[in-house]
Amino acid sequence: MPGSDGTIDYYYAAYSSYAWLGSARLLEIASTSGLTIRHKPMDLRRVMAAAGSTSFDARSLEFRNYFFNRELERWAEYRGLRTLGRRPTYHHHGYDLANRVLVAAVLDGQNIDQLAHAYLEGHWADDADLADAETLVRLAGTVGLDGHVFLAAADSAAVADAYEANTQAAIALTVFGSPTYVLDGDIFYGQDRLEMLEQAIRKPFARTWPRVQS
Repeated sequence: MPGSDGTIDYYYAAYSSYAWLGSARLLEIASTSGLTIRHKPMDLRRVMAAAGSTSFDARSLEFRNYFFNRELERWAEYRGLRTLGRRPTYHHHGYDLANRVLVAAVLDGQNIDQLAHAYLEGHWADDADLADAETLVRLAGTVGLDGHVFLAAADSAAVADAYEANTQAAIALTVFGSPTYVLDGDIFYGQDRLEMLEQAIRKPFARTWPRVQS
């Protein structure tokens, strides 16, 4: 039985490597299950800091090499994804604009499943600069959407408020990374939990979450 409201809440950042690894699989699970993905682009750095996670820059070179090179390339091969085989050229650029464009599209009433996927894939498979306005508009066009409309709204108060609400909701849930999926209150962190999410759609796992630990 699907979640109580037939949705999967999807917390992520538009440039997230692991959100990219799980993006196509998430869309497949949602489509097969008849669930709607409720997109929650968030300020990942603030969410991680609130959860007490070590910032990416503060992690050791060995840690970063493993999780963002070897682990990433293995998962890409496992899921049959195209990959640059390296960190994208523009990964150090900001990602807030892309997040806010996605939020603007949600507020415009658009289904952004394919748009979010286009941004993630564009960045990690085609080296797209997600801080570049023209690139964001172009990628929106590849999925049949007018990115100019969303770009124009990206700096609006309504988008800023919705983006902040996503971030605060993630903090309240103790989300500590991207991607995080929430089904009927149960939290699944990381694209490697997608198969568990799929099982939970068919039959929720025993016991409830969150629990108070004694």
